[in-house]
Amino acid sequence: MITLLAVFLSFIGGFLFANALNRSDLNALKAENERLKNVQDDKDSNQSEAALTDEEIRSKITEADQNPTNIEFQKNLGIALYHYATIKQDAEMMYETARLLNRVYKHDKNDYDATVMLGNIYFDIGYFKKDNEKFTAAREFYQKALEQKPNDADVRTDLGLTYFLASPPEMEKAISEFQKSLKANPRHEKTLQVLTEALLSHNKTEEAESYLAKLKEVNQNNSSISDLSLQLAGAKSNQQQR
Repeated sequence: MITLLAVFLSFIGGFLFANALNRSDLNALKAENERLKNVQDDKDSNQSEAALTDEEIRSKITEADQNPTNIEFQKNLGIALYHYATIKQDAEMMYETARLLNRVYKHDKNDYDATVMLGNIYFDIGYFKKDNEKFTAAREFYQKALEQKPNDADVRTDLGLTYFLASPPEMEKAISEFQKSLKANPRHEKTLQVLTEALLSHNKTEEAESYLAKLKEVNQNNSSISDLSLQLAGAKSNQQQR
């Protein structure tokens, strides 16, 4: 078990992606998706032997199912499988990780890592499947996590994204959560990105321009700045024409 888990962790090294999977609808997350793709391409040639077969993965899941009271095993395997599923963009495997980590959560509802991870898993399934119910499930876990750590800007931002990416979007709630995130960490780059995007989507160009300026201060090389600047210019032009 230890050896196989080590192989998992070796394979996913550098891919710690627990806070949010790439949301391609948002400029904020396009760059991360491309980064993951490029890093994975670089690692494929060197780590092909570390890739696990479906049989090996199923064997470890079966072992976990046969030992449901081994909470540490459920947690370690669930986290490793989640990162693996994230790289593969495999929503079905994420359902398996949710099963494992729900055992951990039921054993200890104060396990912060398991709570946040479950939020991430349901978020990603909701994104892949375009499933509002999964976004709602993710939201519930994020809210439980924030009861423990209300100033966790990463979790707060992902909570906001569950509203932003809902169909239809709940934009006011999304913007509210993003602003709370920035109160906790005014220089949180991801939040500045998605808040600018949300404000532009909501035709709040002056506020969007302000947050875009802050994003440039935090990281002038952020890859979303160019697209956001074009969107802002287009929004301003449309307002002037009216």
